Amino acid sequence: MRIPCPFCGLRDSSEFVTIGEASMSRPPADAPEAQIFDYVYLRDNPAGVNQELWYHAQGCRSWLKVARDTRTHEIESAVLARGGAQ
Repeated sequence: MRIPCPFCGLRDSSEFVTIGEASMSRPPADAPEAQIFDYVYLRDNPAGVNQELWYHAQGCRSWLKVARDTRTHEIESAVLARGGAQ
């Protein structure tokens, strides 16, 4: 799988580390235990395009939001996770 980095161009996925879904947000430290359990252990596994966070560890060290089809691994887009270039 090749990921189009906005700074480095098309790169092999082995240069990146993923942390999963981009739409999830960490609950606050004082959140109920059940909410923290859900955040850590319960994940959707959608078939189709999913927004994911990827870190370009072996390149420019940028965080990217990648739109990837979970059925085919086809990358539709990759943009900086906090605004910026596409």
